[in-house]
Amino acid sequence: MCKTRENREFADSPRYKARIGLDPFNEQFQMSDLGPLSYFLGIEVSQTANGCYLSQSQYIQDLLARSALSDHRTTATPMDLHLKLRPSDGIPLDDPSRYRHIVGSLVYLTVNRPDIAHAVHILSQFVSAPTSVHFGHLLRVLRYLRGTSSQCLFYARDNPLQLHAYSDSTWASDPSDRRSVTGYCIFLGSSPIAWKSKKQAAVSRSSAEAELRALATTTSEIIWLRWLLADFGTSCDAPTPLLCDNTGAIQIAHDPVKHELTKHIGVDASFTRSHCHQKTIDLQYVPSELQLADFFTKAQTQEHHRLHLIKLNALDPPPPP
Repeated sequence: MCKTRENREFADSPRYKARIGLDPFNEQFQMSDLGPLSYFLGIEVSQTANGCYLSQSQYIQDLLARSALSDHRTTATPMDLHLKLRPSDGIPLDDPSRYRHIVGSLVYLTVNRPDIAHAVHILSQFVSAPTSVHFGHLLRVLRYLRGTSSQCLFYARDNPLQLHAYSDSTWASDPSDRRSVTGYCIFLGSSPIAWKSKKQAAVSRSSAEAELRALATTTSEIIWLRWLLADFGTSCDAPTPLLCDNTGAIQIAHDPVKHELTKHIGVDASFTRSHCHQKTIDLQYVPSELQLADFFTKAQTQEHHRLHLIKLNALDPPPPP
């Protein structure tokens, strides 16, 4: 009798239904079991006892083959330090289609390569009329990828399901229109799950204003990720730490008395302040040398670039089993 009951319980279990094709997904959709995930849309997945490694090494090799580089040089960083590109730099390319094709491929590559996000953001601004100078810096990114094609992002199995984020901006960094760049990076445990490098839509009149715009953008992404985790059954009752290296922006976001000083950015300031009061985010100060979002707003020295990669869990691939 006991054995019969055990068999009946096993027959009703999701494991048994999945084995015979009766799990809820198979009841609603036609699908096949392809085994453990190893490759999806150009992303290679290597699963180990400690966690998962995600890479796009084959995608990079295919891109390098299509680009037909004439040399075998590599570079340690994807972009020159203090680089300021303008639309008028260099001679217009006779055929810009190659530039556009490579930049489009690099935009997809940033899904798994945060280290080239800022460089691709800069180069993608010139796809309408690229020049020889822009193309030269594009080749530098390709040479960087050639030397780091095997780099992986590591996601540990024992990662705590807690969010924390970094937000930063560079004030009036674009030499053409003086707009600032927003950069953020959001972590789940010790692994990055969202990052962005993007020019702001309006000109900021101070560094604090640029930082407030960046905080509002990062807060919006945090809210969405908290909703997503809640849909997956992970509660986010505690506020998400949001680290910023600008004390002026933090004070404005906390203190409504400073409203008179921020009328021109009142929406972003009020939005960030409201979520501070609702305990959605917890604004905290971080020294500039520990600001990981700085990686997404400007080019780095070779030493800082390597340090940021370590903090972003961008590692060498695991040894073969």
